[in-house]
Amino acid sequence: MTEPNKTPVTLIGVPLEEGSGRRGCVMGPTALRIAGVDRVLAELGFRVSDAGDLKPEPVEGLEVGLPPQAQAKNLAIVAGFTRALEAATHAAASAGQLPILLGGDHALSMGSVSGMARHASERGRPLFVLWLDAHADFNSSETSPSGNMHGMPVAFFCGEAALPGILPDDRPLVDPRRVYQVGIRSVDAREREEVAEHGVNVYDMRALDEMGAAAIMREILAAVEAENGLLHVSLDVDFLDPEVAPGVGTTVPGGATFREAHLIMEMLCDSGLVSSLDLVELNPFLDDRGKSARILVELTASLFGRRIFDRPTRSA
Repeated sequence: MTEPNKTPVTLIGVPLEEGSGRRGCVMGPTALRIAGVDRVLAELGFRVSDAGDLKPEPVEGLEVGLPPQAQAKNLAIVAGFTRALEAATHAAASAGQLPILLGGDHALSMGSVSGMARHASERGRPLFVLWLDAHADFNSSETSPSGNMHGMPVAFFCGEAALPGILPDDRPLVDPRRVYQVGIRSVDAREREEVAEHGVNVYDMRALDEMGAAAIMREILAAVEAENGLLHVSLDVDFLDPEVAPGVGTTVPGGATFREAHLIMEMLCDSGLVSSLDLVELNPFLDDRGKSARILVELTASLFGRRIFDRPTRSA
């Protein structure tokens, strides 16, 4: 067991809701702060700095570069956040900090993962992505049924989203064969073909049921370790069953349990491989008295070293 990495942590709020097609995720960063994400990390011995909430860069004219028949709703503001996020995440990682992105919808990963990909490239190491989500998010502007950009981030940071001009065309990309998706249970028909064609590693809920979380995580962590990779973890609220965490606008029944999620986080902590983290799709407007925000904070605590014997008893 590896001692938890005490790399200083930087919190970056991302009040982005325009990628989801539903209002409310803009309140996610505030809800996570109220739930005590900074306090919990500090109690675990980490030096925590809060960079505040990110503001999108001004962006114009990207629509003219889209392929015919493409749709990407709220492209300008998502692109503005992507540029700002790529720069902020890269800067934090390059300064020796571990960035935690407080979302905000999952379109934010277009920027956070791209920033980490640039950082990994500069260090001569590959970037792996652990995608904990009900959805594969491998749609492009040409294949998306809705045009909502929170369904496109994986395709984007793998270079397959048909969204030119947001970031430089020659930027470092993530090899889709180094993307590991766990908990998947809602995939569009064309998206399923794209995921298979590009070699994304998918452990759907049947795999989670049959193999168990521990076996899956051992496979993933062994792959990262074998290549001396950096690991970005992207945790969507809807990875969890909606009975566990209702505060999300894209609920899909049959998700991961509370214990499965904690085991994954504990194994990630033991590995010492995690270099960055997204906490996304929290919609406090849909939550039950802050339940989902508290669970995300507890999972973050597990990822950063809290053990079962450390857990306080909470009154109902």
